Amino acid sequence: MGKKDRIVSAKEAGPKPHAKANMNGQLNGALNGRGKAVEGKAGAKKQAPDALPRRPRAPAAAGIIVLPEGYRPSENEPFMNEQHKAYFRNKLVAWKEEIVRQNRETLQVLHEDSAQHADLADRATSETDRALELRARDRQRKLIAKIDAALSRIEEGTYGYCEETGEPIGLRRLDARPIATLSLEAQERHERREKVFRED
Repeated sequence: MGKKDRIVSAKEAGPKPHAKANMNGQLNGALNGRGKAVEGKAGAKKQAPDALPRRPRAPAAAGIIVLPEGYRPSENEPFMNEQHKAYFRNKLVAWKEEIVRQNRETLQVLHEDSAQHADLADRATSETDRALELRARDRQRKLIAKIDAALSRIEEGTYGYCEETGEPIGLRRLDARPIATLSLEAQERHERREKVFRED
């Protein structure tokens, strides 16, 4: 067997067992290295959002005017300044919340009082009470619409001024009736005109 034959035989036989093991170890090492690199990249991606700078949060009470306890609008202050607006806004919102709460209670009572009464007199009384409650609820629904309109006027900057004359309505009248749209004089003229039309 010649030298050339021995070389060919060695190539055909393939690498030696210990060399094959070394190659497998290097291949596994390379794969593991890639796996770690990939994991490292994935980990970097996961940590990226934490690395981003966070925006500072605005304070929750920004733009809200805190009124002193027991504050009441005064004629000595500029009419419809920011404190006046905040006072009447708070008054209107509290009024609306109270009406909504009363409406919920009324609905609950109507649902609970749905039992049929055997006595005709009791049934008639129950139906009358229900009709009165529904009528009052309808008036309150219209009142909520007027409160919402008043809140819109506060945001627009027209709250507190008479719709007919453009003059200030007056703090006392607004405190007594925050949904007023007419000054006292304009309201009186309006009521006189209505009375004349009713008499005609």
